[in-house]
Amino acid sequence: MTRSNLLLSAIAIASLTFTSCSKDNDDTLTSYTVPTDYTFERNSSTSVDFSGQSSRLLMLGEMGTYISNAAKNKTLASNTVLSNMYSNTNNQFSTTDLNTSGKQLKDKTAASKDYFSTFLGGGTTAEKIAVQTFFESQLINASSASTLKSDNTQVQASAGVAGAYLDGTSTRLFAANGLEPQQVLLKGMMGASFMDQIVNNYLSTAKLDDAMNRDNNTNKVVETGTNYTTMEHNWDEAYGYIYGAGGGKYWDSYINQVNADADFNTLTVDIKNAFIKGRAAIVANDYTTRNAQIDIIKAKLAIVPAVRAVFYLQEGKGKLTTNKGAAAFHALSEAYGFIMCLRYTNKPGTNAPYFSKTEVDTILATLTKGTNGYWDVDYLNANLDTLSTQIATRFGFTVAQAVTVN
Repeated sequence: MTRSNLLLSAIAIASLTFTSCSKDNDDTLTSYTVPTDYTFERNSSTSVDFSGQSSRLLMLGEMGTYISNAAKNKTLASNTVLSNMYSNTNNQFSTTDLNTSGKQLKDKTAASKDYFSTFLGGGTTAEKIAVQTFFESQLINASSASTLKSDNTQVQASAGVAGAYLDGTSTRLFAANGLEPQQVLLKGMMGASFMDQIVNNYLSTAKLDDAMNRDNNTNKVVETGTNYTTMEHNWDEAYGYIYGAGGGKYWDSYINQVNADADFNTLTVDIKNAFIKGRAAIVANDYTTRNAQIDIIKAKLAIVPAVRAVFYLQEGKGKLTTNKGAAAFHALSEAYGFIMCLRYTNKPGTNAPYFSKTEVDTILATLTKGTNGYWDVDYLNANLDTLSTQIATRFGFTVAQAVTVN
């Protein structure tokens, strides 16, 4: 059975009548049907809208492409252009829809209600600013690495020198410490923006039930000019940060990659079904079931960056023995970004990440501790297994299980 058929058959299980009895519903018996896919309507029109999330996924994609094209075409990755993309100013995107969307990535970086508004989970305003500044530094690093020499040839990346490096048939840009700015940006933003918004903001009960949200949802009071309640829309926005770009991008892609391994082969179905069941529960005013699906999404989604972090640490280690440059540093840069994501996970029942900010910062500092960062191969070889084991153990899988993921 193909993966797509397996997904459809498993999701079809959800199209059963669901019955719930809970204190949240005054001990009333609630019976409703959970659909087979994420399709919800009111008055024969869709009640689902995650257009803002789709825009941000596409914006990050264009930023990544702009950097990779600069490397490929031997042109400058302008920091001005990249900064404008990050804040969506001066019409730098390829479509009018994105340029005029009113959406941006910067204001959704380290911006969740649970971690960076009420400052649970260890977040502070200072951290929010520091995270945004960090990503802006990656844009500067990409620009520096793409700066051409006087003869219009690329600077060769080396220890302590930012520049380009050939990885097989592809040219990649690297900072002076061997980090690849594009990969740190893409994977890091998957955590600091997308993950943070999903589990610490839109699926936060503090946001879902804020003010009159629960009463309005129970009474089906829709937002002015829309076809959805505020609670429905919040849930849809969390869904959109995974599935809002038409499939196969960012978390959607990596959930499926991890799911391809036999040790994690229910992730795709578990996460998708939890989103569908949770949305159906909201429509049915079944808040106990909704909350149970939140916990499933938080726990299952957190596994993905953990597995990929270990996978890329081990892939980088293997490539260090044969190639001290681009191939190894590319993998280790992906690992760096996924490790960053761990700070934005949310362990059910704690409203705190599986790895604290301090723990993540320590791992990242250890990973690049040498004078020239990734170029100090001997130091890295002695520590990659320890870091891999630390992450895998926290999530209850083994390094060997993560390595077998495609």
